[in-house]
Amino acid sequence: MSDTVTRPSQEMLEAMIAAEVGDDVLGTDPTVASLEQRVARMFDKEAAVFCPSGTMTNQIAIKCHTHALDEMICDIDSHVYRYETAGFAYNSGISVALIHGNYGKITAEQIKQKIQPTHDWLPHSSLVVLENTCNKGGGGYYTLSEIEPIKNLCQQEGLALHLDGARLFNALEETKESPAEIGALFDSISICMSKGLGAPVGSLLLGKKEFIRKARRFRKVLGGGMRQAGYLAAACHYALDNNVKRLSIDHERAKLMADALKNLPFITSINPVYTNIIIFHLEQHILASSFIEVLKEKGILASPFGPHSVRFVTHLDITESQFNHVIEVLNGPFPH
Repeated sequence: MSDTVTRPSQEMLEAMIAAEVGDDVLGTDPTVASLEQRVARMFDKEAAVFCPSGTMTNQIAIKCHTHALDEMICDIDSHVYRYETAGFAYNSGISVALIHGNYGKITAEQIKQKIQPTHDWLPHSSLVVLENTCNKGGGGYYTLSEIEPIKNLCQQEGLALHLDGARLFNALEETKESPAEIGALFDSISICMSKGLGAPVGSLLLGKKEFIRKARRFRKVLGGGMRQAGYLAAACHYALDNNVKRLSIDHERAKLMADALKNLPFITSINPVYTNIIIFHLEQHILASSFIEVLKEKGILASPFGPHSVRFVTHLDITESQFNHVIEVLNGPFPH
């Protein structure tokens, strides 16, 4: 269904219980502080702030980078546009310029065409948001060589560049690029710890010290100031120590799943599989909602991604026997 459904392992729970905690709003939680410092160093950023969710880190970044009557540029399938309740308008008072990219990925040339002229009657283009990997785009990811022209354009035009790194470690597992190399290209980065990495709660926003100082104020006004958050930060530490390298298992299983799906008579097409997300399309007489209900009866959870489209996501809580069960069900006598 989603890699957001992962639950802490016994070892992660033990790390959480053993955490040294304080009051993060007062800046006295040592485990939160060490996590923020660790991830900031990893991506070669000056500072970080720990938040409850990736939506909050994205919304704070947008607020910090823009002023009312500005405009952000992003892909039409990006999370900040599709799944954050128009928070860019509500929280920041800005508009959005949408690009029809390639499986969620956009180019410098496409961005350039969306930058507004400086007329009184137009919003001011001030921010570009990329998503890596792109959920709606099926887990597609950017490489450094694809981001660099976008960074150069943003510098030339005076636009900030934010990365919604919801599944960034999935992308890095494929590209083998370093976090520091990615960090050098963005003004701010959101890192989610509660998807493929398996932490129960938490995202971090990274940037320069002054940017993060401002971000902490917006975190507070959005209700994201937490007290003994070190218990949650300890889970994130454990995830970074133990669950990053195993992401390749999820990717391999996703590709195997796509191979199993491609010859099924009731599936018309499958989107390219890049990381741990599989999106496939059913024949027009089969509704995704009905298909998913049949799967649920057989102990398999999936998400609708359109009237006739379904999303599978592989993650660390799926055992080998569960994975094989999905393959068997799909290849068996399946009502459609």
